[in-house]
Amino acid sequence: MDSSSAFELAGTDAIGQAALAASGEITAVELLEAAIARIEATRSLNAVITDLFDRGRAQAAALDESGVLRNEKAGPLAGVPFLLKDLGAALAGAREAMGSRALRDHVATETAWTVQRYLDAGLVVLGKTNTPEWGNHCTTEPLLFGPTVNPWSPAVTPGGSSGGSAAAVAAGVVPAASGGDGTGSIRVPASCCGVVGLKPRRGRASFAPDAGHGLEGLVNNHALTRTVRDCAAMLDVIAGTAPGDPYSAAVPAVSFVDAAARTPSAQRILIATSSPFPTDRIDPEVVSAVEETGRLLESLGHHLTPGAPTIDPDAVAEAVAVLHTVSNAQLHDLAENHLGRTPREDEFEPSTWVMIREGFATTGLAYANAIADIHAQTRRFAAGMTGHDVLLVPTLLTCPPPYGLLNQPRGSTRAFFDVEFATTGWTALANVTGWAAISLPLGQTSGGLPIGVQLMAPDETILLSLAGQLEEAAPWAGRTPPRWVGAAAVS
Repeated sequence: MDSSSAFELAGTDAIGQAALAASGEITAVELLEAAIARIEATRSLNAVITDLFDRGRAQAAALDESGVLRNEKAGPLAGVPFLLKDLGAALAGAREAMGSRALRDHVATETAWTVQRYLDAGLVVLGKTNTPEWGNHCTTEPLLFGPTVNPWSPAVTPGGSSGGSAAAVAAGVVPAASGGDGTGSIRVPASCCGVVGLKPRRGRASFAPDAGHGLEGLVNNHALTRTVRDCAAMLDVIAGTAPGDPYSAAVPAVSFVDAAARTPSAQRILIATSSPFPTDRIDPEVVSAVEETGRLLESLGHHLTPGAPTIDPDAVAEAVAVLHTVSNAQLHDLAENHLGRTPREDEFEPSTWVMIREGFATTGLAYANAIADIHAQTRRFAAGMTGHDVLLVPTLLTCPPPYGLLNQPRGSTRAFFDVEFATTGWTALANVTGWAAISLPLGQTSGGLPIGVQLMAPDETILLSLAGQLEEAAPWAGRTPPRWVGAAAVS
């Protein structure tokens, strides 16, 4: 394979690359080497912070030698190069710093259940992507590795906490990369980087072997992709339950790939352009993108009604803050066990240290009340959706925000999330309720930056069907950022 072919592959999605390997037109090793060339060409993005090239070469060579890629039983993603977020996607023997200076030399001893599913599906892991410390921020600018550059503009964040993955996918480095989402950490970077980001419904995939859930059910893992069909195929790979899981999502009647290819029946869609949290940051261009999507959905036969479910914003923000303080205190314990000593304050980001200190002081009663409030607001939200199937809202309330906004300490964890929610708006509600939510790159600012539009529903199946329909009606495949690595093929 010549160098131009390596960059031409930037425009081929994961299913397309796997099809090339299955046909014998290209080998898994060639796909991998092409992805490595694209990583090397985009080092200045700082999206990939750990290279696993030798590991990937060994895996790709084994796939080629086994002949599995040409086996009709091979999955639709076999042989495809893939990146893991350096948080929530542990790979035994690989560094797992989680964006934390206290864990800079930490190495995972177990492979996460979802990562093993990726490997079993034939995805070839060749590196890990940048993430903020412990996923605390909806921006990716950790002190340990430095900021990831948004391929659309160096002046705006790629989002977070899956910002490294989103930037790599947006730039064409890989067709897909893993992510995790606790208050919007897949969908926010998807919006900032102009890619597809789905947060699955609660219980869709396992947190084995080391946990039953994350942040009392707020966190879900999945991937960032450029196409809806890749998003669906990745979900088919990780969907399932491991023995001992505390709960699971119902198995869908059809595969997610099939759901994405189906034309949905007419849906009753509630549309909102306001925020559930106090803010003065709703950008008119974001409002226009949501409204335009609503008109498109109406033209496709769906029924749109203005309105939104209501929640108690104070109760939600306080509960999310409390859960994060306890989680950070627990992660401090992980750092202490790893270091064999008490970590120093200067080994953590300033905002993380605020959460850790508050976590040490959080009472059991406060923690229990936070969980109860989450459940109460979930019921209130669900009641507000009675008579409707889907909620259409902005992903972010603003255009992609600048660096240095969403990672700063605010004096308290609650104040930190007040600032975040004034920018992200609806994303946290999907985590609180356990609903599925997808961000689609349907809008653009007057300056050419991406705007994500978000659909929420109790289950992923209808979201993927709607997303596939919208992708066909308003395709975004040809919309690439200035730092698109595929441009090297024609330069």
